[in-house]
Amino acid sequence: MQPRAPIADLPTHEVTNMPPHMGDQDLWGGDRALRTFVTAQGGDIHHDALAAAGKAAGRDAVFEKANQANRHPPELRAFDRYGMRLNAVEFHPAYHDLMALSVAHGLPNFAWEHEGRAGHLGQAALTYMFSQPEGGVMCPMAMTYSAVPSLRMTPALAETWMPRILSRDYDRRDIPAGEKTGALIGMFMTEKQGGSDVRANETQARPVKGGYLLTGHKFFCSAPMCDAFLVLARTQAGLSCFLVPRWRPDGTRNALYLQRLKDKLGNRSNASGEMEFQDTWGEMVGEDGRGIRTIIDMVTGNRIYCAMSSAGIMRQALVQALHHCAHRSAFQKRLIRQPLMQNVLADMALEVEGALALGLRVARAMDAPDDPSEAALARIGTAVAKYWNCKRCPSLVVEALECHGGPGYIEESIMPRLYREAPVNSIWEGSGNIMGLDVLRAMGREAEAVPAVLGELEAARGGHPAFDRAVDDLTQDLGDRDGIEARMRSVTERIALTLQGALLIQHAPTPVAEAFCAARLGDKYRGAFGTLPRGCDLASIIDRALPD
Repeated sequence: MQPRAPIADLPTHEVTNMPPHMGDQDLWGGDRALRTFVTAQGGDIHHDALAAAGKAAGRDAVFEKANQANRHPPELRAFDRYGMRLNAVEFHPAYHDLMALSVAHGLPNFAWEHEGRAGHLGQAALTYMFSQPEGGVMCPMAMTYSAVPSLRMTPALAETWMPRILSRDYDRRDIPAGEKTGALIGMFMTEKQGGSDVRANETQARPVKGGYLLTGHKFFCSAPMCDAFLVLARTQAGLSCFLVPRWRPDGTRNALYLQRLKDKLGNRSNASGEMEFQDTWGEMVGEDGRGIRTIIDMVTGNRIYCAMSSAGIMRQALVQALHHCAHRSAFQKRLIRQPLMQNVLADMALEVEGALALGLRVARAMDAPDDPSEAALARIGTAVAKYWNCKRCPSLVVEALECHGGPGYIEESIMPRLYREAPVNSIWEGSGNIMGLDVLRAMGREAEAVPAVLGELEAARGGHPAFDRAVDDLTQDLGDRDGIEARMRSVTERIALTLQGALLIQHAPTPVAEAFCAARLGDKYRGAFGTLPRGCDLASIIDRALPD
């Protein structure tokens, strides 16, 4: 633990020109952009809940628990000392504390507690805040939240599992779900031979009385201590979706054989393993042979999680850089007063606010499934936001780390952990190419998709000359389908940037919107931070980004 009163006067020298310990953060009250865009998207109804969550997640003790959970990663317990198969994972106590805190604030279920009342918007804001101290805990939160639409395709399953999912109690016990005070849901989709191409899956499911028995493997199984999992397997009708619990209805352990845990680059507090099924019991979810259609809504929920989690990681990296630069001097001047460093910090602040605005707008669209335009925007927007936010996250985190110099590169700093966490969301639930192809698919299958995007952009027309030119160029590009598949990364990036520009023009302060449009939508943008053009109000942008 960081001492409360560290000694600065050492026998050989006095410690000077070093930032003080940051202490508690208020992830809601200290984030003006977050408050602005939650209000702009109609989320004031959740102000009290978000304020409480922001204070709770930002406590110094929570960041320390995240540090402990990563320094002491989970361990596989395949067997007990008597040779009995357990297929269990043991976690550091700090991980369980973080899980309990997250569940208590509704991270697995907030959207479903507030259906029709900006629930997905509130869920997105919570994800943004709770991803800042620790991303590993968020994986089971995201999957549980995302599983609900799929479960509802089979009303009997929803009737059984929804009360467990809606619980605010975290019950860590490895016992049948019916005996617990709350439950979490995971998902196992990918196999060795297919990866993102789940149509290549080979796991088989054969019907038996009351359910199915599954045999096969899954190559990436995150949060394997969840109480049940959505799994894809083949029946005679084709690829189907199944709910596979850790315990069978008769009270015996299900045949979920954990082979090993992955030694991952990041996300280390969360267990990810390889699983084999040998006559593993499950119940079908949705229609036989329509497994991909059944699970697609879960994928959509996980993708908005990835977009908001990446935005949250970027926000915390920025906060750390701002704190360091505000207290560190070089060449007789605070770093935060140095013109080139101001350009870097302001540029990162624009990136964070744009990512936040885009993710929350898509979440608001998810709250209006009966509006064809909003539903189409949610369909294409989740892929766009996931692609761009997740792509920008690693670049921003390494830039923020560089702002610290050497102290940011050591493990006592939070920066190495943020850096290791930064790439995961770009891989989970579809890499960049998958997102680009999904945007193309939405453009082809959803008649309202392109009009919904262009309608969002038209609402901000006239806000900045560079924005207007970018909208015209994008409109022309969207109408040119010649060789478009190979161009979909570029197209997706331009959709993301123009949507961000439109949102900032409408809701952000003028210095933020003008700098974003001049930099991101101008002719010279290359993606490097610290390249804002002359005339940007750097001081105002930094002031807005500083925690209150």
